[in-house]
Amino acid sequence: MNLNPESLARHELIGLEVRVDASSDPGQIGLSGQVVDETRNTFLLETKAKVLRLAKKNSSFIFTLPDGQNVRVYGSILISQPENRISKRMQRTRWKL
Repeated sequence: MNLNPESLARHELIGLEVRVDASSDPGQIGLSGQVVDETRNTFLLETKAKVLRLAKKNSSFIFTLPDGQNVRVYGSILISQPENRISKRMQRTRWKL
């Protein structure tokens, strides 16, 4: 399966560039960096200054795909163990910015 806006939520996210678009924590909005690890409920984000743990719940993220496309994904869609998300059925939403 190719990495594209429609299938992003079912792919490995480690290594992708990401920016926090919206969050219930105002201090996290605008943070950007590379995803270096992922758990069921969080991302470990490596920024230029430090490594941060960000909650997926109540946040939305803009991922930059290898081909340069930007894709917004709501964190609630990503709440799952990464290895189980591959087979999870995803609801149809508007992914592309």
